[in-house]
Amino acid sequence: MWLGSTMMSQTPKVGTCQTSPAEIVVPAVSGEVALNAARPAPAWSVAMSVSFCADWEGKNAAPDRETTVRALWSPTTLYLRFECRYRELNLFPDSDPNGRRDHLWDRDVAEAFLQPDPTQAHAYKEFEVSPNGMWIDLDIGPGVKPDLHSGMARSVFLDEKAHIWAAELAIPIRSLTTKFDSEAVWRVNFFRVEGKDEPRDYYAWQPTHSPQPNFHVPAAFGRMRFERMK
Repeated sequence: MWLGSTMMSQTPKVGTCQTSPAEIVVPAVSGEVALNAARPAPAWSVAMSVSFCADWEGKNAAPDRETTVRALWSPTTLYLRFECRYRELNLFPDSDPNGRRDHLWDRDVAEAFLQPDPTQAHAYKEFEVSPNGMWIDLDIGPGVKPDLHSGMARSVFLDEKAHIWAAELAIPIRSLTTKFDSEAVWRVNFFRVEGKDEPRDYYAWQPTHSPQPNFHVPAAFGRMRFERMK
């Protein structure tokens, strides 16, 4: 984890959020990518980005809370990068010694829900990271959500002056699937939560359209495709 005050490179200006497609394409990298949320590695320059700033119903766009997500993959690792605008920070001050924090979703987080096997409609992996580097990973199934113990690594950057934070995650592919197939199409969704007390603000890449804020709607997930290794 890294916290600092230097502006991220190539930070977009605040404007009207653009509608992203319901699919993210993940370029392949031959080697491992060094995590540095403040100064992203050159490999990120080839990564497709998707952005969102509307809530879980697809309404109430908030450009000053826009989230941009990029992804890369190597033979061993799935990499995710979040770039997040925020209005104010709402953080837990405490965690386990390794940074894990139960109920992390009760404060500000960025989240990724990954479903490597879409035939298992209600089974997927949940990853969360906060602006101060706390994290949690869960193995979601019908009626259960045990810790995944993925071995995820992370780097976090916070620029309080610019109201921007970023996080890079390195998730071992073996924790996601026992047999990775780059031809497979995964299901995925990305989310943001901001606020300490209800009503909080819940943002989704692919809206879930639930009556109340609810990210656990696999039927609403978008798609993740993997480019072939060159």
